[in-house]
Amino acid sequence: MRYSNENMPQVDQMVRMTYKTGEYAGKIVESGGARAVVQVLAVLKHPQQGNLHHPYDPDVPVFHERKALSHNEKALAVYSDLSPYTGAVPEYMDSLVRALEEEAESLDRLRRWAERGLATLEIVKQDYKL
Repeated sequence: MRYSNENMPQVDQMVRMTYKTGEYAGKIVESGGARAVVQVLAVLKHPQQGNLHHPYDPDVPVFHERKALSHNEKALAVYSDLSPYTGAVPEYMDSLVRALEEEAESLDRLRRWAERGLATLEIVKQDYKL
């Protein structure tokens, strides 16, 4: 369930927040305006690197470096980017390391997929007699 302007989370409620390309567990510090203020307690998904307007393109003029929000950093979030968070909140540093490793594994998997695809295209080229 996502929150909305009609269904706002309460102060001190634990939420899952999507912020730019990352996801975080946090606590509502302020609610009631157009956005909620969320205090970051853990990183659930590390932000993606690169240019979001040109995904998976390494040859863009600006390849963005995105760091995760800091422990206890407060961020403004629209209600539709919030949902209830249940369960134990991991320690911030443990969650940051885990999220960073998962993002690196995802990029490594994508790299290996691209390499395998290129190798397969070479076989297809031979089948086409090119």
